[in-house]
Amino acid sequence: MAGVTGVMGVSGLRTAVLFGAVVTTGLGAGLFYSYACSVMPGLARSDDRSFVEVMRRINTAILNGWFMLSFLGSLALIALAALLELRGGSRAVLGWIAAAAAFQLAVLVITGTVNVPLNNRLEAAGTPDGAAALAAVRSAFEGPWVRWNLVRALTSTASFACVSWALLLSARTPPAD
Repeated sequence: MAGVTGVMGVSGLRTAVLFGAVVTTGLGAGLFYSYACSVMPGLARSDDRSFVEVMRRINTAILNGWFMLSFLGSLALIALAALLELRGGSRAVLGWIAAAAAFQLAVLVITGTVNVPLNNRLEAAGTPDGAAALAAVRSAFEGPWVRWNLVRALTSTASFACVSWALLLSARTPPAD
């Protein structure tokens, strides 16, 4: 880290990391918001077979490096921003970063304990034959997944707001280094 801090200074590094946290957290919040506002309402208008097939394909497609970079990178950058802020930054900024971290951790917990298990059950069910079986698979998945995705959208948006406010505050706070 000495090489990086020698070029831009610790306050510059803090700002760069905080900016990265804002960007990655915003990408995640936007993703969950998009699902809540468009993807899931659009799929709600489809028949059971289409709903199950499309959700299974989406669940496979989203497991890629770009998604993981923002999904996991946001909490990593928020944590790094907190560490850097602890080492000579502002307590006010640190408080907002801590709030962002708590909200972002909640998003990860909700995803890992609710949405991913629902996705896994949907995948395990396959695409059953018969209207009744498809309707049962969809019914077990759709309501809980949509509700918890809304919670993720709100929670990730709160994280984005907190980390954004931290960045604004840090720009107004004179560096301690």
